[in-house]
Amino acid sequence: MTLTDAAAGAAEIPNLVIRPYAGETDLPEIVRVTNAELAADGVDERESATNLAAEFRHASDAFDASRDVLVAEVDGVIVGSVRISWVDATDGKREYRSRGALDPAWRRRGIGRRLLRSARDLMATRASERPTERPTVAGMWVDEKQAGRIALAKSEGYAPVRWFFEMERPLDSLPALLPMPEGLEVRPVTVDDAPGIWHADHDAFQDHWGGWDPSEASMRRWIESQEFDPALFVVAWDGNEIAGAVLNAIYADENEELGLRRGWLDSVFTRRAWRGRGLARALIGRSLHLLAERGMDTAALGVDADNPSGALRLYESCGFTVANRGSAWQRPLEDDPWT
Repeated sequence: MTLTDAAAGAAEIPNLVIRPYAGETDLPEIVRVTNAELAADGVDERESATNLAAEFRHASDAFDASRDVLVAEVDGVIVGSVRISWVDATDGKREYRSRGALDPAWRRRGIGRRLLRSARDLMATRASERPTERPTVAGMWVDEKQAGRIALAKSEGYAPVRWFFEMERPLDSLPALLPMPEGLEVRPVTVDDAPGIWHADHDAFQDHWGGWDPSEASMRRWIESQEFDPALFVVAWDGNEIAGAVLNAIYADENEELGLRRGWLDSVFTRRAWRGRGLARALIGRSLHLLAERGMDTAALGVDADNPSGALRLYESCGFTVANRGSAWQRPLEDDPWT
C-alpha cells in the first residue's frame, strides 16, 4: 500500500486509532461528530440518535454494525466514523456504500482519507465473502455543499454517476384537494400495515435507479426510526391492495436544532398498475394539507434528477423548487485498490 501525503500524515498522528464499533456507548459521539460536520458544511440536515440507534440495533446481511462500522479515535476521543453496507442495485451492479463523517476540528490531517480507505478495505473483505457475477463498485454520497468531500472523492478515483435534487415548497398557500381516481380511497393506517406499505414502496421503485436492503431487519429499522408515524402516511387503497402512497415525516429533533418547521414527503410512490391516473398528484396535495395542519411551514422531498416516471416535472407542477443538489459517486472495487 502506497499512502498519499495526507494518509501518511494521519498515520503519524499520535494515538490515532481506527477501531471497530464498540456498541451503543459510541453512539452519542458518532452523532456529535456527524452533526458537527453537517453544520460546518452548511447542510440543513442532522443525524438523530434515535434513528442511528435503530439502524445499528438490527443486523442484516447487508449491514451489521458490529462488523460494518469503524470509528477514528485520538487519545480515546472519537473524531470520525464510517459505516458500509451493500445492495444489489437496479443498474445490475453490486454496490458497497460508505457513509462517514469527520469532526471539522480534525480536517486536513488525512484522517478522512484513512477512514475512506479503511472502509474500502472492509468492503473488499465483505465482497470476498459473497462472490457475485455483477460488477462490484464502491459508492458514496456527496452533498454539493461539501467541497472537502468532493475533493476527497475525486482524489480517490470516484466519479459522479447520478444526480439528485432536494426540493422545497412553502405551505403558506395550499392546492385544492383533487378527487381520488375512481375505485381508490385513502384510509388511515397503523403500524400493523407497515409490512404491506414497506413492500409496496419497494415494488414501486423496482424500475428506478438505486437499490435497498429488503430484509426484515431493514424494515424494523424504519419502524423504530424517528420519522415513522403512520398518522402522517397518506395511503391509497384499491380494495385490499396498496395502489400508492406518500410517506410523510417530521424530524422533530432536526427541526428544533435548525429552527425549522419542515415536513418531508419521504417517499412518493405509485405502483405500476395504478400509474397515469393522477394518483400521485392527489396524494401529494393531501400530504401538503396534512403537514400544514401539523404546524409545518415548508414541505421538502428528494428526487432523482433522471427519474424515469417524470417525478421532477410533477413536483415542479406542485410548486416545489430545487433547494439543494447531491450526487452518488462510484469507483470500481478492486481486490487491492491501492496498487
